[in-house]
Formats: sequence, C-alpha cells, structure tokens
Amino acid sequence: MSKKKVILAAGLGVAAGYLAKKQLDHYQKTTPENALKHAKETFKKQGPISGSWIYMKPEKVNKNGLEYEAYRGGITRTIDGENKQYEFYVDVETGAVIDVIETT
Repeated sequence: MSKKKVILAAGLGVAAGYLAKKQLDHYQKTTPENALKHAKETFKKQGPISGSWIYMKPEKVNKNGLEYEAYRGGITRTIDGENKQYEFYVDVETGAVIDVIETT
C-alpha cells in the first residue's frame, strides 16, 4: 500500500471517529453524577452548599402538565447559621433543573 493511501485511510478514520463521538455525545442522556454536578453549580450561584445527594435511578415527574424522566436529589445550604434543605429534579434528557422544593 502506498503512503498516500495509508495517510488517506488514517485521515478518514480519524474524521469518522470524530463524527461518531459528536453524535454519541448529542444523543447520550445525562448521568446522575453530571446531573448532581449541574444542580450544585446552579445552587452555588446563590451561595455555598454544605451537602448534596442524588438517587441513581430516574423517576417519572409531572410538571406543568408535562411528563419528564428525572433524577431526584437534594442540596443542604447553611443560611444565617441555619440548615436549609432543598429537593430538586433534573431532566435526564437535557440535564436541566426542572423543579426545586424547599423541605423542612
């Protein structure tokens, strides 16, 4: 095989691999770890957090007449020396926080 054919085959292989990875990244659902990371980043914009958790198995959630498949998790924040707990839902498809509920 000539050098040109080897270089061309390698280039096409790299291009095909790159395009396949882009497609997989686009269609891959959010993992629970990434969902928690995104939720924590969102809450940190409002102030520091002291604890967090997330269920690894998604569940069905109805919000504003729409049904989502979402991860449920929680965040604890210390505000004025008092712990405040929040429960949240993160959409499995997009990774967006779709609901936040303050719990006591």
